[in-house]
Amino acid sequence: MRIALGMSYLGTAYQGWQSQPGGATVQDQLERALAAFANAPAIATLCAGRTDAGVHGLNQVVHFDAPVQRAMFSWVRGVNRYLPPDIAVQWAQEVPSSFHARNSARARRYAYIVLESPVRPSVEAGRVGWVFRPLALEPMQAAARHLIGEHDFSSFRAAQCQAASPVKTLRRLDIRRRGPYWRFDFEANAFLHHMIRNIMGCLIAVGQGLKPPDWMAEVLAARRREVAAPTFAPDGLYFLGPVYDAELGLPQRTAAFDWLPL
Repeated sequence: MRIALGMSYLGTAYQGWQSQPGGATVQDQLERALAAFANAPAIATLCAGRTDAGVHGLNQVVHFDAPVQRAMFSWVRGVNRYLPPDIAVQWAQEVPSSFHARNSARARRYAYIVLESPVRPSVEAGRVGWVFRPLALEPMQAAARHLIGEHDFSSFRAAQCQAASPVKTLRRLDIRRRGPYWRFDFEANAFLHHMIRNIMGCLIAVGQGLKPPDWMAEVLAARRREVAAPTFAPDGLYFLGPVYDAELGLPQRTAAFDWLPL
């Protein structure tokens, strides 16, 4: 039986999603919990989108082949018993054996939350990015429009990126504000390593008046990482989850969505 799980997690305490020798990742925590619940030596999982250290997940989707039969609600409650408080299985669903959490995804969605304040965050520390200079909406929206569509995003690609091609299709980049909080929503067929955080660094530079909006087009056309702004902090980045074909019937949201500003 192949099972898909929807995961939410606060990434602050972890070295990203992907398993590492030290065991301090979200995947390590999940696989230990699955093995404990199923009383199995090991259960390997595969996720829809790997997240970096400090990045959060609201509907990370993973799949695994279950070695035992359990009711779907048991995979939620039982596995959560063995997980730390900042990681939780939100839903479980049986899927076809052909389902692949990564390859079956049609798109991926992220949100970045920024606090604009003269004082650094306290209760939101680790959960929002922070700027102390005011941001302007219209210049950032103008800069964002240069990125929509299919492009070579090499200027926003980390040196350690393992993607086969830097060409991706950015379908949406929406920017909104409520009070001191800014929200940036991204949707693409796929993302390069650090792509969103590197775009965020450029958008912030434009929003603060350090660069004009058309500078974003110059950065994109250069296809060189060194021409872009520094990588922005991971703190405010949230993986909202993948988009699958509707006939799979997989949830697009989890309860964790509802605390996000805007």
